[in-house]
Amino acid sequence: MFDSLQQFADWLVFDVLKLEQTSHIAEALNFFIYDSVKILLLLFVVIFFMGIINSYFPVEKVRNFLSRNKFYGLEFLMASLFGVVTPFCSCSSVPLFIGFVRGGIPLGVTFAFLITSPLVNEVAIGLFIGLFGLKITMIYVISGILLGVISGLILSRFKLERFLTPWVKEVLANAQREDEIFVAEKTPFKERLPIIWREVLTILKGIVPYVIAGIAIGGLMHGYIPEGFFEKYMGKENLFAVPVATILAVPMYSGASGILPIVQVLVTKGIPLGTAIAFMMAVVGLSLPEAMMLKKVMTLKLIGVFFGVVTLCIIISGYLFNIIL
Repeated sequence: MFDSLQQFADWLVFDVLKLEQTSHIAEALNFFIYDSVKILLLLFVVIFFMGIINSYFPVEKVRNFLSRNKFYGLEFLMASLFGVVTPFCSCSSVPLFIGFVRGGIPLGVTFAFLITSPLVNEVAIGLFIGLFGLKITMIYVISGILLGVISGLILSRFKLERFLTPWVKEVLANAQREDEIFVAEKTPFKERLPIIWREVLTILKGIVPYVIAGIAIGGLMHGYIPEGFFEKYMGKENLFAVPVATILAVPMYSGASGILPIVQVLVTKGIPLGTAIAFMMAVVGLSLPEAMMLKKVMTLKLIGVFFGVVTLCIIISGYLFNIIL
């Protein structure tokens, strides 16, 4: 199917628009048309499939389930896996994170969710498959889940609850635990389908502008930035390329839909995949807007510890990616 899409892009750019194949604008436009159609098709399929999963695992009920049961350490993995099936960016995950804290879920477990949710979701998975293939996508998904689990475990060892804001402590002190165990709704699938469809359209409506913008930027970089430009500063010969890319990315803010097409171009321009993915993880998983929202529930010291631990784990992941790939 992707070969047919490439033929369509070639036909439109070279035959219909009559652009020279060696021109910068032709390269940029060909990249934009091919990737736009391919990625949007993949996103639709993946988001619809994950919408079915989400309809059987509602956010509120999963939160309640995690707060009532003990899993002897597996709750970190469960929270990270729940992050995979929630299509949130770092800022969108914060309100749900606050709900987790209010529900009495341990702080380390809530961090595992907060870290994984923006990194690995149906949007990121759909984009990764389209841009890098299934093998690299699987490695990324597993590493994203492990990043959430390991970071959550590390943060839980610090006993950081004392650094929560007075508002959270008051909420926790007055929290009422429900006694009933979560029971799945028995709504027939055909009745869920219209709701799933509306959610798919809502998600697509929200992310399509970012996808298009990201691909457009990627197309311009692909067509106009010369080979080796990025490799000069963040190539494999630079031992500090991964931490530099990660630290520079932390102040930025974008969802996976906006940054992944740019990451693809960085890789084609010579940056090692692990360095580019570390850059993407820092952009998607950590941001200044997220830090501002977290001030409702965390003191500045706790935000600093959270960002520091996750940044360190992302840097380690980048080096491991470069070794493996």
